[in-house]
Amino acid sequence: MAQNIYFLPGKRTPFVKTGGVFASQTPLSLSGEVMKAMRDTARPDLIVWGHVIPSTAYSNGAREAALDAGLDDAIPAYSTQLACSTSMMGAIQAGGMLGKGGLDRIMVGGVEQMSCVPLAFTDDAAARLMALAQTNPAGLPEALSKLSFNAVNLPTKGWSNRISGRTMGDHMEETAKVLSVARERQDEIAYASHINAAKAQGNGFFDDLIIPIGDVTADGLIRADTSLEKLSSLKPVFDPANGSLTAGNSSPLTDGAAGVWVVNDKGREELGNLPAAKLIDFEIGAVNFREDGMLMAPAYAIPRLLARHGLKFEDIDLFEIHEAFAAQVLANVQVASDPQARALYAKTDADLGAFPWERLNPTGGSLALGHPFGATGARILSQTAKQLVSMKPGAKTLVSICADGGQGTVALLERA
Repeated sequence: MAQNIYFLPGKRTPFVKTGGVFASQTPLSLSGEVMKAMRDTARPDLIVWGHVIPSTAYSNGAREAALDAGLDDAIPAYSTQLACSTSMMGAIQAGGMLGKGGLDRIMVGGVEQMSCVPLAFTDDAAARLMALAQTNPAGLPEALSKLSFNAVNLPTKGWSNRISGRTMGDHMEETAKVLSVARERQDEIAYASHINAAKAQGNGFFDDLIIPIGDVTADGLIRADTSLEKLSSLKPVFDPANGSLTAGNSSPLTDGAAGVWVVNDKGREELGNLPAAKLIDFEIGAVNFREDGMLMAPAYAIPRLLARHGLKFEDIDLFEIHEAFAAQVLANVQVASDPQARALYAKTDADLGAFPWERLNPTGGSLALGHPFGATGARILSQTAKQLVSMKPGAKTLVSICADGGQGTVALLERA
C-alpha cells in the first residue's frame, strides 16, 4: 500500500546577515537548537540534515549536531547535500523511506553558517602538505608559514562553481542578458518579497516557526522600509558596467538553520494538530548549464510536473519559488511560460496559461528572509505547509528551488 507523505512545519532559527549576531555560533550549534526544539514536539525516528559547505573536521554533521544537542543516541542521523536544494532533497529522500524500517516521523533540515566557513588549500598546496606530513611531519609548521596567499581557496563574491570557476551571480547575470530580464522587474520582485515578509512578520506568521537563539528572536534581513526608488539606486555587483543584478535583488549571505517534519499518516497522527502539506509528486531537474543557464533547471522541471497532472498555472493556489536572485525567478517563469521552450526542452506541448504573479511568495522569499543554503528548503516547506492551512480544501502549491550545477527540485503539494 502506497504511503501518504506529508510535510509539517518544523522550527528554524532566525535568519541573519552573515558576519553578524551569529558569528560566534557554529553549524552544529545552530542545527542542534533546531533539533532540540523539534524533539520537544516529538521524538523523530530518523534525522536527515544537510550542509552545503561543511566542515572538514567531521564527516556526518547530522549525527554530530544531534549528539551535541543531547538527542537520544538511538536516533540515527545522516547528512545529505544538493546545493541550495539540500533540505528539500532531504525531504524527498525521507518521504521515500516512510513506512519502512519503522520510520513514521523523520526530522529533515539543514544549516549554513556563512560567518565562519572552512577554507581549503588548493589541490597543489594540499598535495605538497600531505606528502610532507608523511615524510617530515616536523617540517609542517615551517611549510605552512611559507605558503603564499594563492595556496588558499578564498571565496570571492560568494562561492564559485568548480567547473566554470564562476559564481551563481555571474551565471545569472549572463542568463538575464540572454533572456532580456529587465532590471525594473527584478527590483519589483525584490520589493514584493520584502513587503510580503514584513507584513507576515508583523502579523505574527513566523512566531511559532522561529526559535530564539540567545537574544535574537526574529529574522534580521527583512527591510520593511525599502522602496523601488532605493532598490533602483543600487549598483550592479556582478557586472558593474553592464549588469542588472544588485545586492538588493540578489539573496544575501545568511546564517541560519531550519527543519521540517516528513511523516506518513501514522506519524501525522502522532504529531497532533499541525498544518500539513501532502506531497503529490516531484521532479528533480538537470540541464546543461553551459547552454541553458546554471539556475534554469526548474524552468523545465515545472512544465513537466504540471503537465503530468494536467494542471495549468491558474490551478496552483500558491507558488513558493526560491529567490536566489529576482532575475532567476523571472527567467524560470519566462522560460516555463514559453511554448517553444517547453516543447524543445521540457518535452511537453501542454499549455500552462498565464502565470499569476500575485500568488508568488505571499509571506516573503529568500530575497527578504535570507538564504542559508542548506536550510532554505526546510524553511520553504514549513512556510508552505502553514500557509496552506488557511486555504481551501485541496488547495495546491508548487515549490521550486534552483541549485548549483544546473539542477533543481520542484514539488507539487496539496492541503491535507
